[in-house]
Parts: sequence; C-alpha cells; structure tokens
Amino acid sequence: MRQAALWIGTLLQQFPELAVELVPGRSAPAHRPAPPPPPADLAGRLRAEREEALLLQQRHGLVAPGHSAAPLRLHISDTLRDVTDGVVELEEAVRERLGLPRARRAPVPERLRRIAGLLDAVAADPVLAAHVRDETRRMARRCARALGDTETVVRVPGRCPWCDSVSLRAFPDRGAVLCVNPACRCADPLCGCHDDPAYRHTWDEDEWRRGDSGPKGAAG
Repeated sequence: MRQAALWIGTLLQQFPELAVELVPGRSAPAHRPAPPPPPADLAGRLRAEREEALLLQQRHGLVAPGHSAAPLRLHISDTLRDVTDGVVELEEAVRERLGLPRARRAPVPERLRRIAGLLDAVAADPVLAAHVRDETRRMARRCARALGDTETVVRVPGRCPWCDSVSLRAFPDRGAVLCVNPACRCADPLCGCHDDPAYRHTWDEDEWRRGDSGPKGAAG
C-alpha cells in the first residue's frame, strides 16, 4: 500500500490548490467530459459535498472583485467535482468491503486521511488494494493535469535493483524514486508494474535510503 499512501499524500496537497486555481479570468483548455453519474443512493450526499466544496472555493477567492460575472475555469471545476465524487465513492467502497459502518460526511481532505488510516486493513484484500491504488493514482494524475504541474525529475545513479537497467529517476516533489523502464517487474504481485502498462515501480525516499529497494539493495 506504499503507492496508495503516496498518491493520497499527493492528493492532500493538490486538492486545496484546485480551489485556488478556480479564480476566474484565466485562460484554460477545453474542459473534460463530466464523469458518469454516481449511484442513486450516493447522489444526495455527493451533491451536498459538492456544495461544501463550492463554499471552500468561494473562501479562496472564487468571486474576484469587479469580475463577479466572469466564467469559471471549467476544467478545474470538472476536476474538483470528479475528485470530490471519486473520494466519496472510494471511501464508501473501502468501508463496505471491510464491513465498516457508513462514513459520516466530511470534507475531501478528511476523507482522504480516513482512507489512509485504513490502508493496513485494505492491504489484506488484494482486490480492494488494487482498486484503492488505481483510484488514488487516477485522481492524483487528473489533479496534476488540471494544475499544469511539471514535476522535477532527477536521474539517480546506478542500476535498478529489479531490472538492472540505468532507469532510476527521483521525483522530489512526491518524495519517490521510480524505475522508468517499462519492462521492469518487481517481486510483489500486488505492485502496479505487473498489471498496468502505464505504471512504474516506485519506492518512497525513506525506503530507498534504507536500502530496502529490492533483492540487491538500493543502487547508489
């Protein structure tokens, strides 16, 4: 669940930035299609939480002085809605699968922290673990695209402990080391490098520094 924890940490940083980016009057690319409607039993709660998200947006300067009629940045608004709905649905799915009571309403960051607190239990269910990993990664990547993030990449000396290629890169902003070789496969069957062509094996910085990176230890 290390990867899911990294993506949740990224989302906790990104989500408040989306509200700030909703300031009207900026140029923006065409917005993405809206996500499919949520199940009927979630619709009311999702609508209420979107209203809370809009209040948060307003507190961060959604209505600019003298520009009250300016259009919203629709791709940012769509992303806020997608992530809000996605986090609510993910927490619902996690708690239902684990046999826990339905979660009380809460802002998105609090829901993310609650999901993070359940990751040890999630790890015992391979199907649920893969779902949590994939959803948190999807939402973090969508936030990054909406925010126009260009992440710093630093080449790491040495060879990958798993595939022995010179393909190691550090991503300081997310505190991670990745192997960018698309053919790399580690020994963990739950790692996304086995079933997602777009995924790259990941170590967090602390794990890499300790040398717990694979059968040969950390390279360099």
